[in-house]
Amino acid sequence: MECTVSRLGGAGHAGSENTGCTPAAMCAAVAALWGAVARQDAETMRCFFAPHAAVLWHNSGEYFDLEDYLRANCEYPGDWRGQAERVESLGPDTVVAVARVWLADGSAAFHAVGFYRFEAGRIVRADEYWGDDGPPPAWRKEKGLGRPIRPEDLV
Repeated sequence: MECTVSRLGGAGHAGSENTGCTPAAMCAAVAALWGAVARQDAETMRCFFAPHAAVLWHNSGEYFDLEDYLRANCEYPGDWRGQAERVESLGPDTVVAVARVWLADGSAAFHAVGFYRFEAGRIVRADEYWGDDGPPPAWRKEKGLGRPIRPEDLV
């Protein structure tokens, strides 16, 4: 299967190590990656990464090579859904994404923020930070801090 970033969007920047990649193409690739993560589709996920890619899950202090990352995502139990909520370029070789992933039965949901560095049209490094979705902690409620997010807050 061929699904490098260059297939998604065109020529790279002059002087960039990331030939064959535009920021828009990298963003499209990361959004597509999150769709594959939600489907637990290892083969589609694999095509976005260089074979030597490293993935770090900082919240749990874990380092994954590509094969372990694919297994960790695809062998996670449950029927998952998900999508990238926001994807932005941080320059000629890096993309940041915010994604939401949830169980189909609604029993669990997570948000993740990931920073993805590309070389030659593939992700070579991913730094992901995962957090559980849920209510604020009791201590903040007791102090009357914050309020629920409203639709107008999201613009």
